[in-house]
Amino acid sequence: MAQLEISAMTFGPFGVGRLEGKTVMVANTGPGDLVEVEVVSQRRDYAIGRLKQVIHAGPASRRPPCRFLPRCGGCDWQQIEYSAQVRLKGELVAAEFRRGLGLELDAANLVEAAPAEFGYRSRIRLKTGADGRMGFYELGSNSFVPIENCMVAVPTLQLPDELVRLLGRRCAEIELVAGDRGQVIIAYLESAPRAAETACAQRIVESDPVTAGIVLRGSGIRQVVGNASITLRLEPGCEVEAEADLFTQVNREQNLKLVAAVMEMAELGDGSIVLDLFCGAGNFSLPAARRGAAVTGVDTDELAVAAARRNAVRCGFRSAQFLAMRAAETARFLTRARYRPAAVIIDPPRTGAANLMDVIARLQARRVVYVSCDHPTLVRDLRTLFARGYQIARVQAFDFFPNTHHVEVVVEALLT
Repeated sequence: MAQLEISAMTFGPFGVGRLEGKTVMVANTGPGDLVEVEVVSQRRDYAIGRLKQVIHAGPASRRPPCRFLPRCGGCDWQQIEYSAQVRLKGELVAAEFRRGLGLELDAANLVEAAPAEFGYRSRIRLKTGADGRMGFYELGSNSFVPIENCMVAVPTLQLPDELVRLLGRRCAEIELVAGDRGQVIIAYLESAPRAAETACAQRIVESDPVTAGIVLRGSGIRQVVGNASITLRLEPGCEVEAEADLFTQVNREQNLKLVAAVMEMAELGDGSIVLDLFCGAGNFSLPAARRGAAVTGVDTDELAVAAARRNAVRCGFRSAQFLAMRAAETARFLTRARYRPAAVIIDPPRTGAANLMDVIARLQARRVVYVSCDHPTLVRDLRTLFARGYQIARVQAFDFFPNTHHVEVVVEALLT
């Protein structure tokens, strides 16, 4: 056993301290905590410690309000007061931009706090246990932690105990999505849905007033029972209707602010040519088309592209087109075709878009607006744009994920 003081947080679940000159990372801690730890893993540059007890709590530390913590690995920062979480996220993002780009940001005003730190997630995805219970894994392990409710989920979401019990071991995960007509349940099965499982889902939809629809997915097969579509408001006067099992931002209130920020940064007007990569169901494409922009949205998910097309037609946005293909293939094709967008909007997955940045730079768009949920990969990708003549005009972050280390960042880069 050893004692150390936590001095900072990582972009991850760990607080950081030093022991005999070596960095030690300890989960379930916060800055200022004096803790007793057991070192359980030694790496070349750091060690992993297991928290044994908090000897003295730091100024921003608290007892996690959720009764399933610290075993549940879902909320890795809940032991820190929310205002401090926002401040720490700003410091982490600012530090990454300083190290990677030599850019100084105002950490204190960088992250816009969420309206609520609990009850904000419009969708949650849970593991299922052999006994039909649902829950999450412990941090850094496959040890199952059953729960009865989730504090960060919107209150209307209810765990589908009957469905999980009837599906049994064939169901590995359950996702719940809040909709305007009730919740939609997505069950991820080990193989294609069986007739008996579809019949079971039908009975639940017909008898449960809380559940509007159920989607059974397995081995590339997607079976829909009931109404599995949801309506999302992107901005005042603009809504998207999409299947619940498509990717959508979990924090709908913060997404309204994100969409507004992206539209402001892109500076779109009537006839502006816009390329939206990783467009999904049109989170940014549809608001851009609403402003009269000529939008080309690209995504590999054919279901999402089909939803974007339907919504563009429904809204009368004739200047929007959507392509189901890999973003890199599209961008290379458009470069050869001498396509010259005024703005490129890009919202890639957590791994970023390193293979796309050279191609995007060759399009020579006046503006690139990059949305990211992983600021280390964001800064890595922005270095390529820097090398090709772009400069950062604005950085804004939004806390989409209170009580976790995650944060959403949007950057406007201008070609000089």
